[in-house]
Amino acid sequence: MRIGMVGSLPESIPPQKYGGTERVIYHLVEGLVKRGHDVTLFASGDSTTSAKLVSVVDKALRKTNIKDIYGFNTYSTLNIGVAYEMQDQFDIIHDHNPHLSLPTANLAKVPVVMTWHGPFGEDITKLFAELNRPYVVSISKSQQPENEDVNFLGNVYNGLPMQHYPFGAQPRDYLLYVGRIDAEKGTHIAIDAAVKLNKKLVIAAKYDSEVPHIKEYFEGEIKPRLDQYVDLVNWVGEVDELQRNELMKNALCLVHPITWPEPFGLAIIEAMACGCPVVANDLGSMREIIIHGRTGYIVENFEGLLEAIRNIDKINRAYCREYSLNNFSDDRMVEGYIKVYKKALILNKLGIPNFNASQHKNSRLFPQFSFGDN
Repeated sequence: MRIGMVGSLPESIPPQKYGGTERVIYHLVEGLVKRGHDVTLFASGDSTTSAKLVSVVDKALRKTNIKDIYGFNTYSTLNIGVAYEMQDQFDIIHDHNPHLSLPTANLAKVPVVMTWHGPFGEDITKLFAELNRPYVVSISKSQQPENEDVNFLGNVYNGLPMQHYPFGAQPRDYLLYVGRIDAEKGTHIAIDAAVKLNKKLVIAAKYDSEVPHIKEYFEGEIKPRLDQYVDLVNWVGEVDELQRNELMKNALCLVHPITWPEPFGLAIIEAMACGCPVVANDLGSMREIIIHGRTGYIVENFEGLLEAIRNIDKINRAYCREYSLNNFSDDRMVEGYIKVYKKALILNKLGIPNFNASQHKNSRLFPQFSFGDN
């Protein structure tokens, strides 16, 4: 297949430090190229890829002085425009920028598959329902849009090549928080839990000071805690993959006290691949990724979070690694998307542009598809 892969520009692909979506795109592209597919990646010029690289900007937008790097800035708009202008060169386009490019994708002549890496809130769901020609893929079943007008095609879990991740059988006595500093990620909750348990906490997370609500949260909730509990809490900032994996390998557990319906959680599968169990709030996709009592604990409230951490030594770290590598590999993700592309191409050829998989799980018309079960 000739595939146009439309990445985003805030981070390079792969990212130098933080950037879960960008790591997923990188390994998806590498896996597709390895299988003989002709892939063109639309990303920043400092990206690294085995595919053909088309760039409208020399470096990731986070390295520039552009203020709105996640919105309709000039370069992100141009990136999308260039990709769809080249659509005649592709059999299919896979777009990871639905909130920006859906109006353009809705007019495309070739089939478009879209992966939305955020939750399907009311506004984004309405957008997909109104502009519903592109095929939509979820990254967890909890994320799947309920609106029957959304052109939902199936589910593909994120995956990474984690077999090289280091395994830690004997952890050190500290808790770990990884990702980004944000109220929806519950950074303050992780700190409060460490203080309550008198456990050291390492925070390996990026801080987007240019984003107003993130800056307000940091100044109001995080900085005062960092200043007060300097002996317990160590914020090391953004880290690269090697540093992060070393922290995960040696941590008692990954504390993941989210306050939003997280659609996946890449740090979770990475932590488990290092043998590090995860304690997470029961929201979004957590029950699809974590096996409660086997690879970590899923909790309902703050007291449950504390109790789970107290019992973390009951989790078998070797099983955590085995489970993650078997269920969330890059190979499994790549094969899942190849199936999705083939479904989209067949439906398009048959003249069925809109096909909501959630309404056709037992379809006699396409019995070979198993829609929504990847």
